[in-house]
Amino acid sequence: MISAGEFRNGVTFDWDGKVMQVIEFQHVKPGKGAAFVRTKMRNVITGAVVETSFSPTDKFEPAYIERKDMEYSYSDGDLYYFMDTETYELVPIDRDLLGDSFRFVKENMVCKVMSYKGKIFGVEPPTFVELEVTQTDPGFAGNTATNTTKPATLETGAEVKVPLFINTGDKIRIDTRTGEYLERAKG
Repeated sequence: MISAGEFRNGVTFDWDGKVMQVIEFQHVKPGKGAAFVRTKMRNVITGAVVETSFSPTDKFEPAYIERKDMEYSYSDGDLYYFMDTETYELVPIDRDLLGDSFRFVKENMVCKVMSYKGKIFGVEPPTFVELEVTQTDPGFAGNTATNTTKPATLETGAEVKVPLFINTGDKIRIDTRTGEYLERAKG
């Protein structure tokens, strides 16, 4: 058991059947009355953020989130199949659990599959990916002085904004958290 007085950023615990992660906490000792812990926490499964106060002696069951490396194999309708890299077992995951950043994932990429008590609730793609530009307007040599961008379609079908000097066939590096172009891939 973990008490509210032991809260630290990143701690996950079970609160009334919901898996919560501490984002911010503050131990408050007012001049009058009992001390309390002001807590800002996020529901790990739904992403909802809640602010509440606890007594420092309130006890909670710790929640252990399993983060397992699994390789994305293929999709079939709304089901996306991931292979456990240790057991080679294929696990189907519904499209609703993938999130927006999954649009940058192509087959055979390793992702983190997150589960709590055996129930999968999310998929985290690699932070940075290198993808090929399959379609964009022709680039202009020497036009790097301005921050002007143009749309480009990637091999996964995702669309991003890239600098004018990027051409079809170039490999680029993308930050999957923001969906932004970072740089032209080396090699």
